[in-house]
Amino acid sequence: MSGHVVTMGETMLLLSGRSVGSVRDLDAVGLDTGGAESNVAIGLVRAGVPTTWVGRVGTDPAGERVLADVRRTGVDVVAVLDPDRSTGLMMKERLPDGRTRVTYHRAGSAGSAVRPEDVPDGLVERAGLVHLTGITTALSDSARAAVDAVLARADTACVPVSFDVNHRPKLVDPDTARQRYRAVAERSSVVFASDDEARLVLGRQEQPDDEESLAYDLAAVADGTAVVKLGSRGAVASVDGVLLRRPATPVRVVDPVGAGDAFVAGWLAAVLTGAGPAEALDRAADAGALACTVPGDWQLPDPDAAARPVDGPEVDHTVHDRVDR
Repeated sequence: MSGHVVTMGETMLLLSGRSVGSVRDLDAVGLDTGGAESNVAIGLVRAGVPTTWVGRVGTDPAGERVLADVRRTGVDVVAVLDPDRSTGLMMKERLPDGRTRVTYHRAGSAGSAVRPEDVPDGLVERAGLVHLTGITTALSDSARAAVDAVLARADTACVPVSFDVNHRPKLVDPDTARQRYRAVAERSSVVFASDDEARLVLGRQEQPDDEESLAYDLAAVADGTAVVKLGSRGAVASVDGVLLRRPATPVRVVDPVGAGDAFVAGWLAAVLTGAGPAEALDRAADAGALACTVPGDWQLPDPDAAARPVDGPEVDHTVHDRVDR
């Protein structure tokens, strides 16, 4: 894989509590933006990989903020301005029990109404890689049609596809999700999933220590490569039948949301710039950990910084395991 990346999905206005507590108890919240696909796009651009994000926002201040935030990171933005729908909203809370809770207000939003014609002619065909998520398949009929159309165009042009399952239980039931995700996975060169998401795609019940078999069998569904994200337990990858395992990089956690997207961006950037699977897994794990050390879905320290292992009582080994969506 090499060259320019194209991704498509919904990015929303984000209200985020800057202190511990439920939204109902806070006096103030921070204003930000967030979306899985644009998070990956930002991570790729920071790693030196040119990337285009395709989406749709409302003709409202929230939409203006989304476009401004994504553009200022260097991502090329192709966005439809929808005069009839509002930009979606998400809220993030840091709860006293240590969990981060994310809630969405996206039903009927502009971003959920993305459609095939929103992706310009030639954009997919000129790409070196297309990145999609399961979220977009669940947003609406038109969004699912857009995913299908992009997959068909990529297939015709022999453009490889990256797929992050990124299951949202509140958007789609498990049986429907399994059918849709598997259909995309079967047309993808690499699939990313948590262990629970891998079991969903494979129709498998949880079993002890099954992560390696999950990666191997998920790779068989795709075109030979799957990466299973295990949160605080690291990650397992299966690449052309070879299994690789990487422990998580322990860090002092500020905000775990966006870590999975940073992980995906780290893997893709490594592979797109010629790295082998072992190095890609290292860079993905470090990128995911680094994303947890700053607030926000995509705000990172210096892009040249690396996530360095730390020790002591403040190290949080459940870094990726505390997000309630």
